[in-house]
Amino acid sequence: MKTLVENDRLAEGSTVATIGMFDGVHLGHALLVNFLNVEAKAAGKQSLVITFLHHPRQVLHPESPLKLIMPLEERLHHIEAQGPDLLLPMEFTPELAQLDSLQFIELLRDRYGVSELVTGYNHRFGHNKGETFEDYCRHGEQLGVKVVKAPEYLGQYAPVSSTIIRGLVAAGRVVDAMHCMGRPYRLSGKVVHGFHNGRGLGFPTANVGEVDQSLLLPHNGAYAVLAHVGGQRLEGMANIGRRPTLDNGPQLSIEVNLFDFDDDIYGQAITLEFISFLRLEFKMCGLEELKQQLTLDRDNAKRILNEYLTNTQQTII
Repeated sequence: MKTLVENDRLAEGSTVATIGMFDGVHLGHALLVNFLNVEAKAAGKQSLVITFLHHPRQVLHPESPLKLIMPLEERLHHIEAQGPDLLLPMEFTPELAQLDSLQFIELLRDRYGVSELVTGYNHRFGHNKGETFEDYCRHGEQLGVKVVKAPEYLGQYAPVSSTIIRGLVAAGRVVDAMHCMGRPYRLSGKVVHGFHNGRGLGFPTANVGEVDQSLLLPHNGAYAVLAHVGGQRLEGMANIGRRPTLDNGPQLSIEVNLFDFDDDIYGQAITLEFISFLRLEFKMCGLEELKQQLTLDRDNAKRILNEYLTNTQQTII
């Protein structure tokens, strides 16, 4: 696969393209890109995926920023894994937002050699959001660009969309989000110093800091997680919240207790995969009740992770 830049120009009629944000690169997106690849191969042309560097809502409505499912680098990686011939990360600008769908299709044809445009099942583009797929086809016919609609994703957890996944993650429903994405929800950061209360309770934790502020956080609570740090994949449980039992103030923290692991990992990069929600965060009566709850959480997390890893391995085999 080749990654393009915006000032690249492609030969006339050389590509079959699709365009969108692709936040989360979920199973619906995978179906779309697979359909694109089939269409391009049948036409003897290159498949081109165009993805925006920033979400249109972040550009047009910065006063109410949208939290994203994954960072750009990870999004590009997962799009590449779907096997298109070409990938173009495009800057979304207010000027681009002013183009109507006819002007936008014309831009794609003239700049990137698009002879066929594949739209998502319910995707809308162009300044006039009231236009229909039939309008796109009419504009395409006028410009000599074939416009086709990809099939609807009809998997077990349909419908699937980035908006639905954001809602699931925000509600702590990370299992449902995983089924929609085809992979666990992930957050990356760096292990930093925290309050150091966990070790005294018998549950030492790594405090995860420097998390990309543009990304969505799962709902406050405890989760069974897989942690990737120092080239290792470790099992653990994470808590997102304000630690009310320990009176650590209003600051939100992300902490992970790694099972059967006690190495010094301060300063190292860490990625958490959220496998399952365990419980909401709540204030307990004291340290003894907290220790009992953490023990229960650890037992539940180990059971859940063992089932998940066993089923994942069976699927691979």
